[in-house]
Amino acid sequence: MVRLAGCSAIAEIIHCGGGKVDREIARDAADIVKLSSPRSLPPVLDRLRGQGYRCVGLEQTTNSQLLYNYQFVRQTALVIGSEREGLSQEILDRLDDVVEIPVYGQPASYNVVTAATMAVYEYCRQFPEG
Repeated sequence: MVRLAGCSAIAEIIHCGGGKVDREIARDAADIVKLSSPRSLPPVLDRLRGQGYRCVGLEQTTNSQLLYNYQFVRQTALVIGSEREGLSQEILDRLDDVVEIPVYGQPASYNVVTAATMAVYEYCRQFPEG
């Protein structure tokens, strides 16, 4: 995830929960992407929204929009859930929008890093100047 952020000029990853950075995989991104680990996500979403970010979740819900139809705004905070549980209802209720990536076979969802990569690619495609 850190390498994806570095390659996509994402300045910061905010993550709740455990995890570590493998510097061999992250390469130079480990030195340029800021990592922060707050205890709770809701206050972070409130702060980001107060700074003008649109909080967009990546999750399959009854009201999510298809990723390839979604128009990102420049100041977007992409919110990604955990591998097994996804985003909780508490977090979904705090988001401005929710997008999903269509799945055409089995299993019925992509893993977190694959889905994040597709969403970040779509954002970058919409803002090719960086």
